[in-house]
Amino acid sequence: MRFMQDLAQQHLSGVEGFFSGALKKVLTKSEMEHIKINYFKNGSLHLFVDSSSWLYSLNLKKETILKQLQRENKNIKDLKFRIGDVK
Repeated sequence: MRFMQDLAQQHLSGVEGFFSGALKKVLTKSEMEHIKINYFKNGSLHLFVDSSSWLYSLNLKKETILKQLQRENKNIKDLKFRIGDVK
């Protein structure tokens, strides 16, 4: 069981590292403090957001953020924001 947890954590760390650089170029420092990469699957980057106000704010900017991210990485086809733990 511990092996599977470690493997899952390594996968998530790789995903975070791969996309966090692109996110840092696109989002402000303040916005970065309120999100966390959850996972990437089938072209969709899923992000946790720490509050409903940040969820609303980022959804308003979703198309702009997505276009900027696609300049950095063509594999990103969609962004999905959900409220979750960002620690």
